[in-house]
Amino acid sequence: MKFSSRFIIYGIALFNIAIHLYAINNLEYHRDELLYFALGNHPDFGYATVPPLIGWVATVMQSLVGHSLFAVKLFPAILGGALVLVSANIARELNGGTYAQIITAISIVMLPVGLRAFHLFQPVPIDLFLWTLLLFYTIRYINSEERKYLLFLGIVAGIALLNKYLIGVLFFALIISLLFSPHRKIFRERFLYYGILIAFLIFLPNLAWQIANDFPVIGHMTALNDNQLVHVDRVDFLMDQLLMTFSVFFILLAGIIYAMRKSKYRYLALSALIVVSVLFILRGKSYYTMGVFPVLIAAGCVAVEKVIKNNFLRLVIPALIVLITLPLLPMGLPIYSEAGLVAYFKDLEEDYGMEIGRRFEDGTIHSLPQDYADQLGWEELTKITNEAYNMIPENERAKAIIYGSNYGQAGAIAVIGKKYDLPEAVSFHESFFYWIPKQFDPDIEYLVYINDEMGENVRNLFAEIEEIGSISNMNAREYGTTVYLCSKPRSSFNSFWAEIVEQVDSPF
Repeated sequence: MKFSSRFIIYGIALFNIAIHLYAINNLEYHRDELLYFALGNHPDFGYATVPPLIGWVATVMQSLVGHSLFAVKLFPAILGGALVLVSANIARELNGGTYAQIITAISIVMLPVGLRAFHLFQPVPIDLFLWTLLLFYTIRYINSEERKYLLFLGIVAGIALLNKYLIGVLFFALIISLLFSPHRKIFRERFLYYGILIAFLIFLPNLAWQIANDFPVIGHMTALNDNQLVHVDRVDFLMDQLLMTFSVFFILLAGIIYAMRKSKYRYLALSALIVVSVLFILRGKSYYTMGVFPVLIAAGCVAVEKVIKNNFLRLVIPALIVLITLPLLPMGLPIYSEAGLVAYFKDLEEDYGMEIGRRFEDGTIHSLPQDYADQLGWEELTKITNEAYNMIPENERAKAIIYGSNYGQAGAIAVIGKKYDLPEAVSFHESFFYWIPKQFDPDIEYLVYINDEMGENVRNLFAEIEEIGSISNMNAREYGTTVYLCSKPRSSFNSFWAEIVEQVDSPF
């Protein structure tokens, strides 16, 4: 590739980082970001619902940048830029020239599901990047037959297992597709098994943690299936594959056709189809498939380059991708402020009768999509909690704790509370379950209680309960969540706490 072309692709990668950083202050932290960033305060080899990588990344980001909203959003934004570069390199490996690589880069930036993924600090953007990198190294090995890429595959596979176990679906798909391809000889290559050994050794600490903690992944998967996956509609799952790619869907289809027609790369299309089929059968969430999108998009861009030679049409294609995406951009990325987003979704309903994304998990319609509503109210909640905590005499604060009823509330105190020097909240929800004290020394006399309503057991325990304030933003999913200051316990808090700890035996 010429220097000028390489400069363009790096520029597109930087642009992808920039647009995600541009949007960070339009809303607040997401409730999941508060959980995952809070994991950085407790680096470990595993957590209740995720492997340890996201917690390790949070620890590094905290040490380098702090706990600000910028610190939380920076890493996924950088990954968005990195995905552009890897995807452009995939296009090159698939025999694509400069044009194919550039429109691959543009398509990745405009990919709707990518816009949302790289806006949030979650395992999802890491997964999207690692799936793509893994597939890139398979192509590099097939093109070069250099054994080192089998070792690289092992390293990436091990790291991916430390991020989300979902990567196992891709492993399965690759094994099947390669077995029925001209590349089946790879299974006779000893370096493949060295790579598998490397992956296992990287993954081993998390496996040991799962064993030591009685495999919480099983409880998490059971709860996920019972509460969420069982409600996944398979027709909606398939429709979402279209919506998640939207402006680049025709390129993705071209990529499947291109790969299927090339015996050398047919395994890529087969792997993607197997991934979609497995997740369709298992009622996986729609976005679980997105790890196969970049390689198919790259293949599609190569196909477009080979078929379309007219320079005008070559300019029209990326222009159309951008123009089709722009009107729907706020659905994937909060490019407007809260008020602007509310107005945007209201206009969609009034002008076009569209309620896209505004139906919550409970089926109710709200002013904003759930992901956006989950990014409001946390600053206010933490400020109210700080007000409550400061009402406790300073010399009595050793006898005080903050309690959050869910991981978003507890995460807000753990992350946003840093600027107020608040102690971490205790909670029985999610990974906070592993950090709850069994007893308090000295015994507790003040409880800052965060919940949507006062628990009857807490009301009976404390003689004095004062409502300090609640989240007032009606667009926030946590609207109405209240902070109480409880004091003068009628009996030992430690005894009360011991009974609760005995009753709660799971973070799910």
